[in-house]
Amino acid sequence: MNEVLEYLKKCKTYYIATMDGDQPRVRPFGIAEEFEGKIYIQTGKVKNVSKQIAINPKIEICACAGPTWLRIEGEAVNDDRYEAKTYVLDHNPSLKGMYSADDDNTQVLYLKNVKATFYSFTEAPRVVEF
Repeated sequence: MNEVLEYLKKCKTYYIATMDGDQPRVRPFGIAEEFEGKIYIQTGKVKNVSKQIAINPKIEICACAGPTWLRIEGEAVNDDRYEAKTYVLDHNPSLKGMYSADDDNTQVLYLKNVKATFYSFTEAPRVVEF
């Protein structure tokens, strides 16, 4: 899990795909934190991505760093606990202008049933599951 987290942090921006009915939707994300042994991401409950995950929690993430890339398959699970929100916001102070652990909009989600595949043009793919 740590290798996957480090890769996402190195990329700074990665892309999450969700389903909107039968239409895939992809958008950039930039937050990835480890909390209680899980990778967490953050969004706002008013956003379409949040609504799409509520209907279908299966997501894919794609991140690229130079000649390598990472594709993650998994499920995004809502964690509405104050402690989880506080942790993610405290480690990403730039979000505090838009989000608060006390508001009804901040959403943090952790990834479960993860299959992460590391790719490059010169080596065979390598899979990590957690």
